[in-house]
Formats: sequence, C-alpha cells, structure tokens
Amino acid sequence: MFESLKKKFSGTIGKISDQISSEEEEKALADEKKEKAASKGTKVADDKTSRKAKEDKSSKDVKEDKSEKEKEDKSSKDESHLKEKESEKTSRLSFLRRKSESKDEDTSKKDEKALKQHKKDSNNSKKGTGKVDDVESGKDGEEEPSGMFTFATHKTISEKDIDDVLFELELALLEGDVALEVAEQIVKSVKNDLVGQKIKRRSDVAKFTKDALRNAISDILVAEGPDLNKSVENAKKTGEPFKIMFVGVNGTGKTTTISKIADHFVKEGYTPVIAASDTFRAGAIEQISHHADNIGVKIIRHQKGADPAAVAYDAVEHARAQKKELVLIDTAGRMQTNVNLMDEMKKIQRVVNPDIAIFVGDALTGNDAVEQARKFDGAVGIDGIILTKADADAKGGAALSIGHVINKPILYLGVGQGYGDIMEFHPDWMVEQVLGD
Repeated sequence: MFESLKKKFSGTIGKISDQISSEEEEKALADEKKEKAASKGTKVADDKTSRKAKEDKSSKDVKEDKSEKEKEDKSSKDESHLKEKESEKTSRLSFLRRKSESKDEDTSKKDEKALKQHKKDSNNSKKGTGKVDDVESGKDGEEEPSGMFTFATHKTISEKDIDDVLFELELALLEGDVALEVAEQIVKSVKNDLVGQKIKRRSDVAKFTKDALRNAISDILVAEGPDLNKSVENAKKTGEPFKIMFVGVNGTGKTTTISKIADHFVKEGYTPVIAASDTFRAGAIEQISHHADNIGVKIIRHQKGADPAAVAYDAVEHARAQKKELVLIDTAGRMQTNVNLMDEMKKIQRVVNPDIAIFVGDALTGNDAVEQARKFDGAVGIDGIILTKADADAKGGAALSIGHVINKPILYLGVGQGYGDIMEFHPDWMVEQVLGD
C-alpha cells in the first residue's frame, strides 16, 4: 500500500542527490581544467624563455668564431709578408730554410684548422644537447591528466540547490491526493532541514534528504488521541460502559468497521453491544444484525424509520444493566452537507453523550475523505479516524493528510473484508511504509 507516496519520496531523494552531486562534479571538473590550462601556460612561457636564451648563446658563439678567424688571418698575412722580405736578402741556404719553415707553417695551419673544426663541432654538440635537454625537460615537467575528480569537501546546501526538486515534490504530492496545506508543510519542513547542511560525499545528500522527509512526515502524522483499549479497561472497572459513536458518509464501510471493532474487543475478553441507530437506510438494520450474529454480539434495534437517538439510548441502558463494557453506535451514512441528518446525529449526542466520536472514511477517496472529516468535525466533533480500504490505497494521500487537517489521530486502518482485517495505526509504521527500503 501507499506505493505512489513511496515512489514520490524515493524519487525526491534521488533527484536532490543527483542535482547537488552533478553541480559539484561539474565544478570540480572546471577547476581541474583551469589548473591544467594554467600549468600548460607556464610551461609554454618557460619553453620560449629557454629557446631565446639558447638562440642568444648560439649567436654569441658565432660572433666569437668570426673574430678569432679574422685575427688569425691577419696574423698569417703579416707573417707571410715578413718572410717574403727576408727571402730577398738571404742566400740560397736562407731560401732552403724558408722553404722548410713554410712546410712547418702549413702544418701549423692544418692544426689550427683542425682546432677550429673541433671547436665548431663542440659548439654544435652543445646546441644539440640543449635541444635534447629541452625535450626531456618538457616531458618531465608535463603533468598527466588523471581524468578523475572527487566530491567537493564540505559543500553547503543552499535553497537554489533544492528549490526546483521540492517544487516538483509538492506537485507530485498534490497529484497523489495529499491536501494542499499538508504538501506545503512537508516541503517547508524538508527545506528548513536541508538548507545549510554541510556534506562531504554524495551519500550524505541522500541520508540528509531521507531524514528530512522522515521528520516532516512524522510531524504531520503525530496527533494525540484516545487509547481505546485503556478506555474500555477503565469502563470495566467503573461499571459505566464506554460509548463510541461512528459517523461517516454512505459507502465508506462504516457498518463493516463497527463489526471489526466489536470482534477485536470480543477477542480481548470484553462484551460489547451494538446499537442499530441507522434507521434511515434501507437494509441497514439487517446488515448490522447479520454481522452481530456472526461475531456473537448482542444488537439493539428498532423498526426502520424509528428515532436513532432512542435506539442508542436503549443500547446504553442494556449495557449498564448487563454490565457490558462497550457500546458501539451505528449512525446513518449521510453526506456532510445534509443539514437535517446532521441534526439527527447531534440529537444522539445530546441523548447518550458518547465518550468519543470516530469518523470512518474511505482511503480511496483521497481529498474527499479529508473534506468529509473536516465537515463532520465541525458539526459533531471528531476524536479519532478509521480509514477503510487502506490495503487497496496506492496513493496514500488521505492517510497522510486527514489527521493533520483536523488535528485528530488515525486510530485504525481497514486492510481487508474479514473481521480480523483491521490494524492499529502507528505513525512510525506509516513512515516506514513510504520511506522504507
């Protein structure tokens, strides 16, 4: 039961988690790209500076080579000129000596040329080494992109993060027959709990959202009401029967619900009596009598069209005389807008003064049940609620809304057609139904 509510709340948890997580992941990715771009820019600048420095060094080396060559050429010319003059003044022996010196000079020039070539090769080698170092340096300095990022640390949830998702939740609740004021309060409560929360990882978002929904639903469902078991036990001690009047519109299962309550207390060891005060609807007296016979409970009835208040009075007197602890008063199913029938119900209240009035509503009617409960509470005052056909209620809007709207507790849920198909309602159980795994 309540599958629709469960899907809506589960979807909200997932959407909020996805919304916040995707925003943080995109931000982390953008930051990572910026860091890579900044690192790349620094490397390019370093490469340019390095290349310029090497070019300047190469240019300087070329200039030094030219200067040395010019000096050597000049020295060679001066030496040659001097030797030519000496050759004119010397003898044949001098000529032979000059010839020998000329050979030595050629050898010296070859050595100088070899030295120059060695220097040139050395310079080229240095230049080549600089390029290799540059390449290697570039590889060492380059960072490899990991392509991964983690969830932001200490992300604080803001209204902007969740407003759109909560708006969708409110619309979904309204579609699920949740009353407007209830849907608004749930959304407001969830927002108050989430905004400002600091989270470290994606799982935190889901946990905080689920806790916020749990708190919101618990606040909606909690309402103090009468403890029927304890009240009937006290009635047994005092000797004065505990009187319950059941009200509601036609077709909600009110007569069957009275039979279920009677059977419940019979199994608990008490002796109830039923007042067939629905003298308006055709077949109502026969229907309640059939159920009373099945569960072995005494029924007090009059003719069709009799005074409902008189039937209720006789049932209370019978219970007092027979020392029975509980009187269950059936009333005619009537629309909440039927003023005359509402007045008859008020007369029953004046005559027998029931201890509590219980509204029986059909869970499948959703917001109609909520509106009916509001009208009956205004007319006769309601102390508690029983929702029938809860086992077939996929939406769950009435179960979530009805108690909050009139500020009265849900006491029981009808979950089938058998006499034992009724269960006490507990807010924690409802919370688990719509938020449990």
